[in-house]
Amino acid sequence: MAASRSAKRPKIAPSSSAAAPLRGDDDYVPGNIVEIELCNFMTYDRLVCRPGPRLNLVVGPNGSGKSSLVCAIALALAADPAILGRAASVKAFVKRGEDSGHVKLTLRGDTPDHNICITRKIDSDNKSEWLLDGASVPKKEVIDVIKKFNIQVNNLTQFLPQDRVCEFAKLSPIQLLEETEKAVGDPQLPIQHRQLIQRSRELRDLEVTVKSKEHTLNNLKALNAEQEKDVERVRQRDKLLKKAEVMKKKLPWLKYDMKKREFIQVQEEEKSKKKIMEEAAKIWEDAKAPIEGLKKEKTTHVSSTKKITNQINQNASKRREITEEELKLATRLKTTFDSIEELKRQEKSRQQRMSKAKEDLAAAEREFQDVQPYEPPRAEMAQLTEQIATLSCEINELKLRRKAKESQLGQQKEILRKCSDRLKQMETKTNKLLQALRNIGAERINEAYNWVQDNKNVFRGEVYGPVLLEINVQNKTHASYLENHVPNYVWKSFVTQDASDRDLLVRQLKQYNIPVLNYTGDNSIMSRPFEITPEMKQLGIKSRLDQEFDAPPAVKNVLITQASVDNSYIGTDQADKRADEVADLGVLDLWTPSNHYRWSKSRYGGHLSGSVDPVYPSRLFMCHLDVSDIERLRSENDDHMKIVEGMEEDLKKLHKNQRELEDKEATIRKQKEGIIDMMRSQKKRREEMQRRVDIRRRTLEDIYKEEDVEFSTRKLIDQLANLNDNRFRAVIKLKNLLVEAVALRYSSTEKNMASIELDIKISEMEKDVKKHEKDALQAAREYEIRKQITQEHRHQLLKAKQHAESISMITEELAAMFLKMPTTIEELEGAIQDTESEANSMLFLNQNVLQEYQNRQREIESILTKLEDDKVDFERCHSDIETTKGKWLPTLRSLVSKINDTFSRNFQEMAVAGEVSLDEHGLDFSQYGILIKVKFRNNHP
Repeated sequence: MAASRSAKRPKIAPSSSAAAPLRGDDDYVPGNIVEIELCNFMTYDRLVCRPGPRLNLVVGPNGSGKSSLVCAIALALAADPAILGRAASVKAFVKRGEDSGHVKLTLRGDTPDHNICITRKIDSDNKSEWLLDGASVPKKEVIDVIKKFNIQVNNLTQFLPQDRVCEFAKLSPIQLLEETEKAVGDPQLPIQHRQLIQRSRELRDLEVTVKSKEHTLNNLKALNAEQEKDVERVRQRDKLLKKAEVMKKKLPWLKYDMKKREFIQVQEEEKSKKKIMEEAAKIWEDAKAPIEGLKKEKTTHVSSTKKITNQINQNASKRREITEEELKLATRLKTTFDSIEELKRQEKSRQQRMSKAKEDLAAAEREFQDVQPYEPPRAEMAQLTEQIATLSCEINELKLRRKAKESQLGQQKEILRKCSDRLKQMETKTNKLLQALRNIGAERINEAYNWVQDNKNVFRGEVYGPVLLEINVQNKTHASYLENHVPNYVWKSFVTQDASDRDLLVRQLKQYNIPVLNYTGDNSIMSRPFEITPEMKQLGIKSRLDQEFDAPPAVKNVLITQASVDNSYIGTDQADKRADEVADLGVLDLWTPSNHYRWSKSRYGGHLSGSVDPVYPSRLFMCHLDVSDIERLRSENDDHMKIVEGMEEDLKKLHKNQRELEDKEATIRKQKEGIIDMMRSQKKRREEMQRRVDIRRRTLEDIYKEEDVEFSTRKLIDQLANLNDNRFRAVIKLKNLLVEAVALRYSSTEKNMASIELDIKISEMEKDVKKHEKDALQAAREYEIRKQITQEHRHQLLKAKQHAESISMITEELAAMFLKMPTTIEELEGAIQDTESEANSMLFLNQNVLQEYQNRQREIESILTKLEDDKVDFERCHSDIETTKGKWLPTLRSLVSKINDTFSRNFQEMAVAGEVSLDEHGLDFSQYGILIKVKFRNNHP
């Protein structure tokens, strides 16, 4: 044996670590399970057990319910059902045939007298209710209590269901260390570990950075040392070029001095031309003076002439006004005579009109008195009004009855439509399958199916489902096999082929409680190649379950991954008789017409254990609706159709009666309106005759009120006398104005003759002035030309100065340098050319050597600064790692040592050797791990 068995396991004293809770007087650690209670949970009707404070074992044959206890503990500790590997929802853990159940865990509190009771109630509707110490609480409060005791159901080093043993075996040493730190170590251990991993990476990066910068710095210094001689020659050449540049600065100032001398000479010539122009202008002005006197005298004559002309025009205007006034007076005289004649004619006409108006008034009054009064038929009107009111009531009553009947007809039609729709749904295959899914618990599968069908355009890939609708099984027996083999949740699931489609569908179908399965592989069928060996044929195995149905590739792959239909075989009655020999061929799942055989291989001893279940008939694929339900719906549909037809016939009768009453009412209304029209006509006739009498009376009164003709005639004769007087006075004024006009004409003629004599004198003197004007203008033009020349030289001088100043401003230092240079432009240009030639004679292979040298020097200084900072960071990071490592590694070694002692002792009691050790990797903290070693025989490693 690898190790000798000890007599008895010694009691371990409590650890002094802050992460290890102390055991109380009752030997329990806070958070230990004190009691487990199950009710209608999986295989148990009711179970109560009380675990001890240390090692607890549950022993029993396969199927006796050992795993049920593990599932109960996990679910009570708020674990997701998926981690158990048995079902996706909690309703699968309710015992078959029951509606609800519960799990109750009692945990040891901080003191022996304090216990914490957690209860989780579950039901077949996939709902959970949480109780903490008997009070209903949200799930979050239960999770907080669990976290307080560092209970980690998802951590395989703490909680390891049998269906996840393979996952634990796949954990690498690094993962084992991480999970161990979380499960049983000091809470600071995983935090310190992550800090060490992060800082060690930073340390490696800093080390690489420092080495790289040191290498770069050495290369740059070597390159600068090689180029120092070329740099010195470049500096000599730059000195000569700077000297030439200083000479070039003096050159524009020499050109400026030359322009200044030229400007002074041109300025003197301009002054001479200006003096000549001023003398010619003085002679011209002296010649113009006498002409101005004559022109002023002429202006005086012209002004007098204009004044007389204005007086003549005013006189003519007055004469026109008086003439027009006289013509108006003559016209008014004629109009007055005409008015007197018109008055005489009007008086004669008034007398005739007055006689005619009296006759018309008498005739109208006689006609009005001859009209007989009209008596309206009031009794007949009352009778007609009463008949109309009676008919209106009957019509309104018919309308109400018709409206009520129409409302009832609408309701009956809606009932008929719903009945017809239900009948159609029950008679279609898709609805039969959806109804079958509703019968097994998917109450809202129709709503989910309709939503997916209506929104197919929003998905990126093809979406299938429910799975039951995508499967096609020809054989009734094979349909029973497939239905019994695949879990119920798969049949109602939808299948997506894209992660975004899955997330969208999960959000939308959550309200319907419908699962979503995502398949992201290719669409090639992933099942193993189908092959029946001769040995299988001899035992009666004829096919495999995945070969007996058709489905889209994605759906078939989901059934293979979720239900392993490619590992289930189909046999005949012969296979049923020789079922004991089937497992020897490696077939662990077999369907026969009578039974379903399943074998499982133990993970420990490797022996086989089997189970046999009867084959239940298909409820989903071979579902059929009760014929009596369909016949009942058809009968109801016919009854509703007859009711609708009867109600439509009643509506037609009501409509006919209503139309007859409305026609009768219209006839009576027409009679009543005829009587009313007659009454209105008689009343209107009397009013018209009364109005005619009033009009003729007012006409006669108006004729009486007309003005007296004799008075009007006397007034017109007085107007004639006034008009004759005004006309005489106007003629006298016209005569006086004519005499004044003759005198003004004579004076105007004298003034015009004097102006003509002055024009002749002015013309003779202007001829002499024009000659002097020509001489003055010629002198002015010559002066302007010389002035422009001076301006051009001034502009050139200013431009030369600006150019010189733009190149250099003369300072005391620059003036001293200019004194040592040649004083003429030709000599200075020669000296500049010689200096530049000497500088250009120095040739370089690399023209940018100085720039490169200076850039490299700046780069060296920058790298030196950064290198010092990186070295400081490196030392600080190394110090932080050593400090954290000094806290983390001793604690971790102590923890692993304790685990190793317990592990070795437990394996020693099983007569084998076991060891748990810490795999250390220096400063590479990401590679630290836990190694688990077991030795079963002395001659094996």
